[in-house]
Amino acid sequence: MDEIKPAFGIYIHWPFCAKKCPYCDFNSHVQDAIDHDLWLKAYLRELRYYAAETSDRLVTSVFFGGGTPSLMKPQVIEDILAEIGRLWDCSEDFEITAEANPSSSETRLFQDFRQAGINRLSIGVQSFNDQALQFLGRLHDAAEARKAVESAAKIFDRLSFDLIYALPGQTPAEWQRALGEALTLAPDHLSLYQLTIEPGTVFHQDRVAAADEDIGTELYEITQGLMDHAGLPAYEISNHARETQESRHNLVYWRGQDYLGIGPGAHGRLTRDFQTEMIQNVREPGKWLELAQTKGLGQHKRTPITAEERRDEILLMGLRLTEGVSADHYHTLTGTDLASSLDQIRLQALENEGFITFRDNILKATPAGRQRLNAVLAHLLS
Repeated sequence: MDEIKPAFGIYIHWPFCAKKCPYCDFNSHVQDAIDHDLWLKAYLRELRYYAAETSDRLVTSVFFGGGTPSLMKPQVIEDILAEIGRLWDCSEDFEITAEANPSSSETRLFQDFRQAGINRLSIGVQSFNDQALQFLGRLHDAAEARKAVESAAKIFDRLSFDLIYALPGQTPAEWQRALGEALTLAPDHLSLYQLTIEPGTVFHQDRVAAADEDIGTELYEITQGLMDHAGLPAYEISNHARETQESRHNLVYWRGQDYLGIGPGAHGRLTRDFQTEMIQNVREPGKWLELAQTKGLGQHKRTPITAEERRDEILLMGLRLTEGVSADHYHTLTGTDLASSLDQIRLQALENEGFITFRDNILKATPAGRQRLNAVLAHLLS
């Protein structure tokens, strides 16, 4: 594995959506009247607070997530990015991503977002099937989804879109056709997620049944085969990209590197002298806004992570990646040896089962291991 360069990301959380989808458990809210100027001031105050202790970092990525950040006024995005550029040095290949939905009202703003500084767009397509979109509670139809992707491809050099599969009753043939259609749009990055029924969602309340394990496994294997053939192999369990088109910001998370979380409910990680702190903001948007305005910080708690918790977090995230976790990178992050951090008997058992490899100082989950990663990690880290 090539040496992993130091990275530092900034996540900006916009908590508002036009509608709450029934499968969504993110910190998103529907609100009619939003004072964009007030929110901008709050974001800038929180950025300035953290810049006081991280001004020596080189920012490599910014990610506007939500919620639906494409509902933000482009001027708000432009002003946030200008402030980040004033407070920190930014890398030459600075990646700036915004999530967007395919509704026509948002599509009309794509050019404005590009001019505001966004250089990578991630579109929440979810499906190119009208019936599936209706089931998922989306506000766009399949025609709008196709048009949004085609329009964005003309404006942004880097583009990704999401699809959800393993919907109730979805057959392998249907998913194969859906992936084939997605690939006709020639994306460089696709995020492909199996539908999970999360507690607290409308789907959970309505007792919508997730796909059974056998169907989920078959659909996952179809996904890997088609994406590999199309030149978009998985670099993470649910994310596929052509070479060099991986999400640099998400790699910050998966590689266990530091990042700031700005906005309601956002999380962050900051490390000094191998001691990492977990930062969590107040979740409720109104409360965060009030705190950020009055105190310059909407923080709920900031606590040190123990060595064992840090090990677990790095492996929980890093083994999602096909590159795995190198011993050198682990030492850079923690100052400790990866092999001595692991139970060798449990590791050997997982290697014997074909779920894990530890060769050339790189710990990896095999394809079979990534398919059942939760169980693999539970055994390795218990």
